[in-house]
Amino acid sequence: MYGVVTRNAEELDWPEFDRGFYEVKDVTGRHVDPVENAVNMVSCFGDNATAGTDPELVPVDDEGKKATRDRPYFDWAYICPLAEDYRNGVLTVVETCAELNEDVRLDDVGFPRAEYCHCERCEAAFAESEFDDWQAWRADVITEFVEEAVERIPGKAYLTLYPDPYPGHLYERAGLDLEALSEVVDEFVVPLYDTAYETTYWIETIASGFEDALSAPFSVELYAVNVDVENLLHAAEVAEEYGEDVYFGYEASNARAALRRRGAEERDGKSFGPGE
Repeated sequence: MYGVVTRNAEELDWPEFDRGFYEVKDVTGRHVDPVENAVNMVSCFGDNATAGTDPELVPVDDEGKKATRDRPYFDWAYICPLAEDYRNGVLTVVETCAELNEDVRLDDVGFPRAEYCHCERCEAAFAESEFDDWQAWRADVITEFVEEAVERIPGKAYLTLYPDPYPGHLYERAGLDLEALSEVVDEFVVPLYDTAYETTYWIETIASGFEDALSAPFSVELYAVNVDVENLLHAAEVAEEYGEDVYFGYEASNARAALRRRGAEERDGKSFGPGE
């Protein structure tokens, strides 16, 4: 099955795609209304706009450095998962999405990196918790948030994962307990983004790693913007050997061209017996 990830509602009905994902809230903080004919996507803790207007909500490390996009390794700013009003607002967005389409995808879930968060909220919550281990406490915070979100999703709950299947890395990096989350969500989505896909061995390496790491289904999301059609098609062929489905991100026309090329090649490759 092939799907599209888009900000353009009109692309959701293109017949080449079996499933559509529609960005309702993205990492810039941009909000749009959810739609009925797609899986609505919500960036949970990535939010440049809120980080700019409410900097006290931004996670900090033990040296007080904020998780903002002007710092190394951050492509966008984060909000602390224990910022209660913000967290409740995200859950409200999830609930609103689910009222229009019962399937919802959760993006950007977790702490920003391994050294976060040491804000006053997190320090106090950890001190008051039953946990002695900080990593275990972080994982419990994130699992609890996902559970609360999934309670508001009557259909299929998707969760995006950072593409690092190495044992323990997502737990240490973001507080994602894959075993616990596999009991909560229905499907993980792993974005394996490249701007060319001139080689694909690394797609196989990462995807097969997730095949070993996860006890729940996962699909692979590819980046379709300005990628050569043949390269994109080859990447999809590799990805579909491991993932349940393949989704194409942010240039539906290029993805459609790749799928049409594949359909034409399959038709040209048919063989017929005598008299057929």
